[in-house]
Amino acid sequence: MKNSWRVLVGRLSDAASCGNNLVNDACLKLHFGIRDFIEREEAQDLVEYALVVALIAFGAATGMKALSTEIKTAFNTISSDLASSL
Repeated sequence: MKNSWRVLVGRLSDAASCGNNLVNDACLKLHFGIRDFIEREEAQDLVEYALVVALIAFGAATGMKALSTEIKTAFNTISSDLASSL
């Protein structure tokens, strides 16, 4: 993905070099803006953290579902034992 962006930016800057200064300035601003966006890694860190949080939430939900069945069984056993002892 990064390489394809770099090729596109390279082509844009090459095309701009044969135009007038206004086009050249605009293409250079675009070039540096896209390059800075591609090289920024903070967004990648946020995505990784979001994936970790989602995985933890999925694991917790799955674990709670299994645990709730065991807790329900335990309370039913206690309830039936109390009812039979009275």
